[in-house]
Amino acid sequence: MQQPVFRVGEWLVTPADNQISRDGRQKTLEPRLIDMLFYFARHPDVVLSRDELIENVWKRNIVTNHVVTQSISELRKYLKDGDEQSPEYIITVPKRGYKLAAPVIWCSATAETPSASPQVAVIMHEPEDGDEDDDAPAYVPPPPTAPKASERAGRRFYQRSPFWVWLCFLTALSACVAFVGVATLSSRVPVASMPMLLNPRDIDIRIQGGNSCSNWMPQLSYVVGISELIADSLNTYSTFLVHDQTNYNYAGRAAPASR
Repeated sequence: MQQPVFRVGEWLVTPADNQISRDGRQKTLEPRLIDMLFYFARHPDVVLSRDELIENVWKRNIVTNHVVTQSISELRKYLKDGDEQSPEYIITVPKRGYKLAAPVIWCSATAETPSASPQVAVIMHEPEDGDEDDDAPAYVPPPPTAPKASERAGRRFYQRSPFWVWLCFLTALSACVAFVGVATLSSRVPVASMPMLLNPRDIDIRIQGGNSCSNWMPQLSYVVGISELIADSLNTYSTFLVHDQTNYNYAGRAAPASR
C-alpha cells in the first residue's frame, strides 16, 4: 500500500518519491529516513525508543543503537536545512528515546488517520542518556509473537526433512551396492567349456597300430621312418612345431594261441 503524503511543520513529505519539499525546493532522502519520518508522523507527541524504531523501521534487522542515533542526526539535519533558527523537529527525551515535536497534517483524504489516543512506548533496554554520539552494543530484537503461515510451513518442512534425508541416503546406498554388484559380475572371466589350445601350431603326431595290424613288430622300422619323415618335413617346410608321439613299444594285437 502506498504511503500517503503529509506535512511535518513546513515540510511536505512525499514517501512514494522519498522527497521532502519546502518553498519550491526539494530534497531526496534515503528510504530509511523517509520511513523513520513516516513512523514519527504516525505517532506524534509519543516518545519512541530505539528498540521500537529498530523493530518498525528496520523491520527486525539486526542493527545497533548507534545506527538509530546516526539516522536521527541525519534526519534532523535535513529538516533544519541549514537554518540554525529553525525549531527542532525531533527532540531527545533522556533515558527514553525520541519524539516528533512538529505538527503533522495528512494531505490524503483516504489515508488512514493516526490514532488520537496516546500510545505508551515499551522500553525494553535503554541504557543511553539520549546523546547522539553514544555507541551501544548490537541489539537483537525479540522474536515475533505470532509466526506467519510461511514460517509455520517452513518449520513443518524442517521437521519432516530428516525422513527425506534418510530416504535419499538409503536410495543412493542401494543404487551404489547394485552398481558394484553388476560391475563385479560382468568383470568375471567366463569359464571355458572346452580345453583351450594355447598354440594352434604346436601339434603332435602319433602312428599307432590297431586291430588291423597283425604283425606290428616287423613293421616297427617302417613306422619309425615314416614318423621321423613326417615330423622333419613339417618342421622344415611349414610353420608347425611337430612332436612325434608314436608309441614304439606297442606290440600290436596278441597273436592267437596255436594248437
